[in-house]
This record gives sequence, C-alpha cells and structure tokens, in this order.
Amino acid sequence: MVKVLLAGESWVSATIDHKGYDPFAHTQVEIGCERLLAALAAEGVEVTHLRSHDVAEKFPQTLEELDAYDVVLLSDIGSNTLLLHPDTFTRGRPTPNRLKLLREWVTNGGGLMMAGGYLSFQGFEGKANYHRTPIEEILPVDIDPYDDRVETPEGVRAQVVRPGHPVVAGLDRHWPILLGYQHTTLKPDAELLATVEGDVMLAVRQVGRGRTLAFTSDISPHWAPEEFMDWEGYRKLFAQAMSWLAGREV
Repeated sequence: MVKVLLAGESWVSATIDHKGYDPFAHTQVEIGCERLLAALAAEGVEVTHLRSHDVAEKFPQTLEELDAYDVVLLSDIGSNTLLLHPDTFTRGRPTPNRLKLLREWVTNGGGLMMAGGYLSFQGFEGKANYHRTPIEEILPVDIDPYDDRVETPEGVRAQVVRPGHPVVAGLDRHWPILLGYQHTTLKPDAELLATVEGDVMLAVRQVGRGRTLAFTSDISPHWAPEEFMDWEGYRKLFAQAMSWLAGREV
C-alpha cells in the first residue's frame, strides 16, 4: 500500500455577520481535499492529511519521520508554513529547514508532488514563494518569481502528450475543463506528460533515487470544477501519480 502525507489543502474562514445593529463573528475549518481523499482511499492509497494550520508544528522534522511515507503531496501550502516551526517563529530557536529536508529525502528515494493553487508554486501575489528554494530545485519545473496564476474562468482543457507514461496510462487524451493553473517552465531533464494552453499541466522528473511530479492546476475548487472531479480519470490520474512517485507503477 502506498502511504502519502498530504500537507495543506485546508483553511480557516473567519466571517462577521451583521444583522441590523448586531454583528457576530464565527470561524469554520474548510477541507478542500475531501474528494481527493475519497478517490485515493478507493484506490487503496493510505493518506495522512496534515491540515494547513497544523503543518508548521507537526510536519516531519527528520528523515526518519519522513520515511514513514512513500510520497509527500504539497497542496496549497506556502513555503513559510514549512520553514517557520513555532519554536523558531515564536520562541526564536533554530529548527530544521524542512525544504532542505524534503530535497534530501527525495534524493534518497522519496516521492514529492506539488499541486497547484493560490499557495502553491509562487502563488497569489507571490505568497507561496517556492521560487529559488530547495523545492524548486527538485521539481520538474522552474517557478516564476512573481504571481504565476493563469485564471481561465471560461474553462480550458488539458491534453495528454505522452500517453504511454504510467501516470497518464489509460486516461482520455483530452481532459474535462479546468478553471485555472500556474505558469511554470519545464526543466531540461523533466518529462512533459500533459499541457494546457501550450503551458505545462503535468510533468515528472527523476531526482537522484527519488521522483517528483508537478500538477499545475488544483485538486479541488475553484480551479478544479465538478466536471473535472466527477471525471472517472480524476481518481485514476492521482492514484497512478502516487504509485509512480512511490516507484510502484505497474
């Protein structure tokens, strides 16, 4: 069984409701990856979901802790959250650089996927900030140094360009619509598996003994609409991605 650590893909919404003279505030935790978690579970993939507000404190700090997993999936979680453990941010104490740790872990044989979103790659207003980090070094793509979003509210369709690769084997050549993605540039030693509007949609790379994968759109709304998540290929695509990253493709 492939074991995956999914970090991110949740948020806390804080709202103030005004009812005449009387306002009241309330908060709610939102989970964006519910459909993906269900899809991977149905394919026999074991996923541990580390919610965004827990990542800073609870994301692994050693290679031994990371070795409990085959694959790490970063989705909509900025680099600051991985870099700034509460011991560093609040107490001013040194802690491991988890971006460097992930680079070492992948080079030693781990699998890393980054999915797109407002806090992925460089992200909204550049706030994800993975440009010029150890994560960019190992991904299949180079990251723009500025806000890299390409919003496509009209809907655009990704196209498989290497159908024989295990990650996209058996999938439709043209996918259902997506409502946005991140602009990136393919690294020379990476493999391009799918494109969108002439840009990278899906790419993979061998890094030392490990593997990395970049999926430049979202695994959940708003960029991934119902048409994409209801597609039978949604479940197959991400299950095959996890298997390939873990080195267990058929």
